[in-house]
Amino acid sequence: MAQFQFVMRSGPTPGVTFPLEGDQLTIGRDASNGVAINDAEVSRKHSRLSFQGGKYVVEDLGSTNGTFVNGQRLAGPVVLKPGDVVSLGEQIVLMYDAINNDPGATMAAPRKAVRAEPPPAPSYAPAPSYAPAGGSAPARKSNTTPIFIAAGVVLFLCLCGGFFWWVDATYRWCVFLPFISGC
Repeated sequence: MAQFQFVMRSGPTPGVTFPLEGDQLTIGRDASNGVAINDAEVSRKHSRLSFQGGKYVVEDLGSTNGTFVNGQRLAGPVVLKPGDVVSLGEQIVLMYDAINNDPGATMAAPRKAVRAEPPPAPSYAPAPSYAPAGGSAPARKSNTTPIFIAAGVVLFLCLCGGFFWWVDATYRWCVFLPFISGC
């Protein structure tokens, strides 16, 4: 099941959504219209929408400033397709849209125009910090990998130094390093 709507792209209230409900709707400046647009360019009864064969058909009702679909002035009824741009005069631009709904979903649709407001930006509260009873800041975890690497390097250097000291102290140069001259 598809539900149809107009979304005002330019005019007195950009962003306003007009749900389209019923077999016959009029568009105009008068408040009694199904799609009421209070603007001097819009005639009291500007155009008519008729629901025929699962689609809306728009026709101009002899308005002063004309009704246009995708930039073409209407000379007769036109079947609307999702994405069509309907203009009333030069300043009022409406986007025709079809919304596919789940037939099992509960729907609530207002009769008058609904202003499409962007959702409020989420507000993020800082994460709570828990301090010990003493009032000091919580202890930070540290990465111990660099400490272990440094300790390993120091131990390796000490072992190498110790080995060469032992070789020198016990006169074993010729045993471990036979290529040294004088052995």
